[in-house]
Amino acid sequence: MQQTDLLKIAKTYGDPVYVYDSEKIISQFQRLTKAFKGVKKLQLNYATKALSNITILKLMNSLGSGLDTVSIQEVQLGLMAGFKPSSIIFTPNGVSLEEIEEAAKLGVRINIDNLSILEQFGSKHPNIPVCIRINPHVMAGGNSNISVGHIDSKFGISIHQIPHLLRIVKLTNMNVNGIHMHTGSDILDIDVFLYASEILFETAKNFENLDFIDFGSGFKVPYKEGDIETNIEELGKKLSTRFNDFCKEYGRELTLAFEPGKFLVSEAGFFLAKVNVVKQTTSTVFASIDSGFNHLIRPMLYGASHTIENISNPKGRERYYSVVGYICETDTFASNRRISEISEGDILCFKNAGAYCFTMASNYNSRFRPAEVLWHEGKAILIRERETFEDLIKNQVDTKDLFLPVKENVTAK
Repeated sequence: MQQTDLLKIAKTYGDPVYVYDSEKIISQFQRLTKAFKGVKKLQLNYATKALSNITILKLMNSLGSGLDTVSIQEVQLGLMAGFKPSSIIFTPNGVSLEEIEEAAKLGVRINIDNLSILEQFGSKHPNIPVCIRINPHVMAGGNSNISVGHIDSKFGISIHQIPHLLRIVKLTNMNVNGIHMHTGSDILDIDVFLYASEILFETAKNFENLDFIDFGSGFKVPYKEGDIETNIEELGKKLSTRFNDFCKEYGRELTLAFEPGKFLVSEAGFFLAKVNVVKQTTSTVFASIDSGFNHLIRPMLYGASHTIENISNPKGRERYYSVVGYICETDTFASNRRISEISEGDILCFKNAGAYCFTMASNYNSRFRPAEVLWHEGKAILIRERETFEDLIKNQVDTKDLFLPVKENVTAK
């Protein structure tokens, strides 16, 4: 996909707009599969929350991926996209017993991350197999908001609570068919990941009927030229060897599972936005675009640094700009960034916009969410229409005469 293709998409479908390159998604899936070719049974469950468009889910299904879901709505999306219930794992956090039971009725695999729900579910449904999410108390992740395996995390059952966990399993006679962990996103040090894996292996020895061990994901992708990323190939080689050794020790072949989300779709995504205003102040040159953190919140929420290119003037002289949005609060995408000279009306391209960008978009400031376009086999395919004013108000209830406008004051002549 060339910059001219992106410009044509912006002109055809309007801006701002999200664009996803299917070829990159496919190559990332194949790269991960190849890295773990050393294990006999590998299951990749795409993390729906990263990018949940139905067309993207169908693409994942066509590649042989399973699905990792965190809400009953994501389960329903997966079923609508054609996934078999057995290919979907439900890994929520802090949801009600009723929601977990609803997912179980749909036939998907259940992953439970707290003792209270585990005891309730096991008491009522001892014959439904469950996976258990363990908190290994290992800090991993590029930002405190996406590090979920540390001791103060709300996610998972603490390794220090294993005796209590085993007591619940024994008393309810429930069937535990999987063990799971997820330490965090943007993992750089694979040795930390391998260390956490050893904790999971040790925990797995407590359960006799396991079918799989799920190591989560969180693999880091590069956000700019020269940026570091998780060494998937080295991790695949080392973890595959260790996993195979554990299977021999355990007595049978288990499935090694992962939940890649960002790794599969982040680099495939591009966010295109038009420059409304170039504003010079006493110390800064602002490029204000027709978007804000209502469409791309990661720089503000996680401190994410997305590469920004001026695809309308790619060979222009580079100057320093602070790229900002149109929201009524501070929404700075980048400060003092070197970008080819920007003029009003130019289209800026934000890279790495495939994961946790559209799915975290909102209607803040009563703005519409953008369209989504898939670039597939040299063609642009619209996979979500841009919202309209009717979409904004369709679920609001007309209260008619509940409140009446103030009558104009009548002044005597």
